[in-house]
Amino acid sequence: MAVIVIASQKGGVGKSTVAVNVAAALAARGHDVMLVDADRQSTSANWANDRAESETPRPPIHVVQKYENIKPALLDLGGRYDHLIVDCAGRDSREMRSALLVADVAVIPVRCSQPDLDTLERMSEIVTESRDFNPKLKAYVLLSIVPTNPVVKEEDDARRLVGEYPELKLLLTRICDRKVYRDCMSAGLGVVELESNKGKDEILALLEEVMHGLQEPALAPGRAVGRSVSESR
Repeated sequence: MAVIVIASQKGGVGKSTVAVNVAAALAARGHDVMLVDADRQSTSANWANDRAESETPRPPIHVVQKYENIKPALLDLGGRYDHLIVDCAGRDSREMRSALLVADVAVIPVRCSQPDLDTLERMSEIVTESRDFNPKLKAYVLLSIVPTNPVVKEEDDARRLVGEYPELKLLLTRICDRKVYRDCMSAGLGVVELESNKGKDEILALLEEVMHGLQEPALAPGRAVGRSVSESR
């Protein structure tokens, strides 16, 4: 069983998109998945409800909404499901901090912009504080909503900046700004459930990195794990 927390200090970074797509990818592999929506905007819960109402059969994904101190709920649910995916609000919240106390992995989506990258200093401090009580916690930064225009070079600068925070490990996989993610969110689908598309490649690469990281006892500071999308092809 793994508790994977999707957390950020800033909204609009694709947090819920990552949460529901990781949940869909795990369910497609036959895992019993619980999606815990700890964000009062209810984006993940609404997605799961749309999915449940669809006439097209899909692998089931359970959903529950929990707020405030969610640590007891996660401990309880952890004994009944293969994986818990926790979608926290885009801010420093009680939900996020209590989830990190039992999490195996924290995935921190950030956009390649200075206001987003400025949040990493505080997220690094929160991860350090959480590890005082949960030393197994692994924290990964995921570059999210990355522009697909090759002329835009923000990603290179972002990767260099993330390297300044040794408590956070930069994932090689990045999630690009693609219409397929928006289409799937409105239909209760995961990109992995569609025909071949670049979003599917990204989510599968992300899942591979996270699962690989769970199997390792420790990671060297500042080192990314797994393979990039281009390397895995």
